[in-house]
Amino acid sequence: MSGYSAKQVLDQLSRPGDHQVLRGDLALVGLPGLVYTPASGLGLPAVAFGHGWLQPVNRYRALLRHLASWGFVAAAPGTQRGPLMSSRLLAGNLRTTLDICTGVRLGDGGISVDAERLAVAGHSMGGGEAVLAAADDPRVRAVVTFAASETRPSALDAARRVTVPGLHLAGGEDRIAPPVGHAEAIAEAWQGPVQLRSLPKTSHLGFAEGRHWSELLLDGKGERAAQKLARALTTAFLLRTLKGEKKWDALLDGDVKGALLSYRRGALVAR
Repeated sequence: MSGYSAKQVLDQLSRPGDHQVLRGDLALVGLPGLVYTPASGLGLPAVAFGHGWLQPVNRYRALLRHLASWGFVAAAPGTQRGPLMSSRLLAGNLRTTLDICTGVRLGDGGISVDAERLAVAGHSMGGGEAVLAAADDPRVRAVVTFAASETRPSALDAARRVTVPGLHLAGGEDRIAPPVGHAEAIAEAWQGPVQLRSLPKTSHLGFAEGRHWSELLLDGKGERAAQKLARALTTAFLLRTLKGEKKWDALLDGDVKGALLSYRRGALVAR
């Protein structure tokens, strides 16, 4: 893909990768949640994903499956589902998920994770909690957030301690966590290389898949265009930061239709 345009890379990374995918249940190793993996592979990169407030992990299945098809172990703890969601505890669960990924042979024993190639990601409060987890876990090498919201303890304060690359996607129509006071503030406080991209027509729940009763309480609903962009950008970012693959850089270097690059500081990875 070297020399290809951002649109061509977007089209490629929007489609599933070459790996067959296995689905598992984190509960089998002590933590409720989902895990998707390539059918085989040793020393794989892994990402732990935090769900949004009131959102079941099933609303992120397509994203997790997509990442697995591109060679990542992708796991999402299904804890802290109630209205009194604890940011501190879910951030801890994300770190525990990384422990599981690196400490347990997955599948039939033919799948393992490289502890030097770990990332955290999340949507809404789960995005803020991914920032909390990254600030306290030196193993984390990259962070991705979708419509990140402020948390207690503060994700904004934690961002000032994160030195690894960060990609933050914000919805321009987000009335639950408006970018100015949430994703934008987190990106500007980030200590490592960082990108903030704005999806102008996307609501707070645009990144969540399918339908859910929480849409009666929260603003917006799942939006396929936003999810397609999020999958492609996240895949490009993680392939670059965790695997060092440069051939997807066209998608990360400038504006993308529907995902404007509104803030950037530093290079994601030294070229």
